[in-house]
Amino acid sequence: MSANKSRDLLIYVDADACPVKNEIERVAHRHGLKVFMVSDGGVRPSQNPLIEIVVVTQGADAADDWIVEHIQKSDICITSDILLAGRCLGRNAFVLKPNGQTFSHDNIGTALATREILQNLRDSGELTGGPKPFSKSDRSEFLNQLETTVQAAKREII
Repeated sequence: MSANKSRDLLIYVDADACPVKNEIERVAHRHGLKVFMVSDGGVRPSQNPLIEIVVVTQGADAADDWIVEHIQKSDICITSDILLAGRCLGRNAFVLKPNGQTFSHDNIGTALATREILQNLRDSGELTGGPKPFSKSDRSEFLNQLETTVQAAKREII
């Protein structure tokens, strides 16, 4: 037996405001992947045995902390939270936003800087409103990107 034993690929979802839970479940089912839906409550249980609901204590970063403590190299995290994305990239995981955009070591610095600038503009009242509404094309792009990411992660994990 080889010393480089493979392990199962896992998906971690920052689930509180995730609009693509059903899509994640479909892709996970197709590939037989375990999914952890992490939230501080309010996520509907799934009948799918591959989906595990993890309810953390309420707190600003409790779900993020749980994900970072458990995620490993080549696992996949789904989140819109740029700070969580950065932490997961630090663990050499793949990170996707629910609209299909990927976070990488190449773009996380820009994403963090942009987040800081936008937060300052919101705090000063110069910027109001939030992100654009989630669309069908976002959902489609997410499905395509998740499939691509699963294939890439599987190649790395074996």
